[in-house]
Amino acid sequence: MRFPIFEDFLALVFPKTCCLCKRSLFDFENQLCKICIANLPVTNYHLRPQNNELVTKIMGLTQPNLVMSFLRFTKKGISQSLLHQLKYKNKPEIGVELGRIYGSILLANNFQENWDQITPVPLHPLKQKRRGYNQSEQFANGLSESLNVPVIPSLERVQFTETQTKKSRIERIENVAQVFGIKEKSLLKGKRILLVDDVMTTGATLVSCANMLYDHQATIVDLAVIAAGKV
Repeated sequence: MRFPIFEDFLALVFPKTCCLCKRSLFDFENQLCKICIANLPVTNYHLRPQNNELVTKIMGLTQPNLVMSFLRFTKKGISQSLLHQLKYKNKPEIGVELGRIYGSILLANNFQENWDQITPVPLHPLKQKRRGYNQSEQFANGLSESLNVPVIPSLERVQFTETQTKKSRIERIENVAQVFGIKEKSLLKGKRILLVDDVMTTGATLVSCANMLYDHQATIVDLAVIAAGKV
């Protein structure tokens, strides 16, 4: 049940502000103001999803079909600020809003018929309990709202891994080779899946997840992340 008077009072005392520029948000804005949305470092990889640097990065490691990133990652840039708040500042709604925005872009380019389900890269249960949510699943939820494609968490993380930040590309691939499992194996046959994560660096995590889905008879596994680049 909503209490509009109470909500108006809270908005007056604690006004909603843009998570980037800190300006007050209008009622029709959520997490990001229109000015900051216009300044997002959008990659436009959706315009060439089979021919971009991300496809090249994972070529030979899995079966890349469509590989896309919403934003370009830069150190101390907009995308890093958004990812830091999403992952470490207890702001899951940022992931949802980024998913809504990117989903609207994909919808405008007729991607909605490409997939039967959206599947987020899972966190280990201990890490998700500590954080309170899976940031990749929040992004998936936003995409789902815009594209009207269901989120189905077909993957599970069966091993806890240490941080990948300081590992080489080969070490990252080896580190996640046996990390993921499938929840309902019989439900993947013939499915066209959009696999999503928060960030792509070497692509090791996404490759491992995609191969696991292919091993259980998914027909197509496309990849989409919030941001890609050197982290």
